[in-house]
Amino acid sequence: MSEFEEKVLDMLKNIDEKLNKILNGEAKSAQPETKASAPAPKEADSSGKTVKPSAVVDKQKEEEQLEEKPPVEGRRVCADCGGTSFKEQEDRSKVLHQMGGIKIYAKRYICKSCGKEM
Repeated sequence: MSEFEEKVLDMLKNIDEKLNKILNGEAKSAQPETKASAPAPKEADSSGKTVKPSAVVDKQKEEEQLEEKPPVEGRRVCADCGGTSFKEQEDRSKVLHQMGGIKIYAKRYICKSCGKEM
């Protein structure tokens, strides 16, 4: 084996030993402290139960969705309901341009939630 391969194997063995210690709960003081905002893999809540990481991630996603979004600038907003999703239809009463027999019509926007025409 080359020197590089031996170093890699030694590093992998060290990592494997550290993981075994962590999983067995032997070396909590040996872990370097991180200042990340993410919680530890297993977090104990007030009732003493351990919380799975996937549950913590799901809770964080729900909190992000519940956060109120700032008002959208530069987009259409319905005056009645405040919605921002619109259906686009051609307004055949208004011809914007005609070239070679092909007409280009104006568009009208209809709110998908309340149906008001913009």
